[in-house]
Amino acid sequence: MRKTETDVKRILQIHGNALYRSAYLLLGNPHDVQDILQEVLLRYLEKSPAFQSAQHEKAWLVRVTTNCCKDYLRFQKRHRYTDLESLKECLPCPEHKEQLEELYALPARYKTVLMLYYFEGYSVTEIAQILKISKSAVKKRLQRGREALKFAISKPQTKSDSKAGFTTEGLQNPITSLTNIKKESYNL
Repeated sequence: MRKTETDVKRILQIHGNALYRSAYLLLGNPHDVQDILQEVLLRYLEKSPAFQSAQHEKAWLVRVTTNCCKDYLRFQKRHRYTDLESLKECLPCPEHKEQLEELYALPARYKTVLMLYYFEGYSVTEIAQILKISKSAVKKRLQRGREALKFAISKPQTKSDSKAGFTTEGLQNPITSLTNIKKESYNL
């Protein structure tokens, strides 16, 4: 028998508080709980299970809610992330903000690898799998990204830049500057 919108309304009226409480106890975040409850109701509509009793229905809903919460927590554990905007505000001294701005200015190929390695804590092998590139490519991008950051951060500030709090000279393209210096040093 296909479940309808009236069945969902009935479920929410009867079992809504219990489902919300159980999801909230596992997740602790009301926004995540709302997402999980939507997922549970979608599964209820898709599966259209036939229940033997009201207790069986409640047990099924609580079990699906618990499983969805566990799946969500497992996903969060595997895919930890750091919100960079909140990180910018939490850094204690202006020189760290400058370094973060320099990181933002890097090309995406270097910035991505650096963020995955340092902020997210992935290994070189895991980054290679995520980005679908070789381990040696990941190592080279890490090396070039570090060199570009070092070059951009070590550039002296000009008077107009000191008002902004970070160097804009190195923000243009530190990789190009770094590459030009390397070419000159190798006489290429």
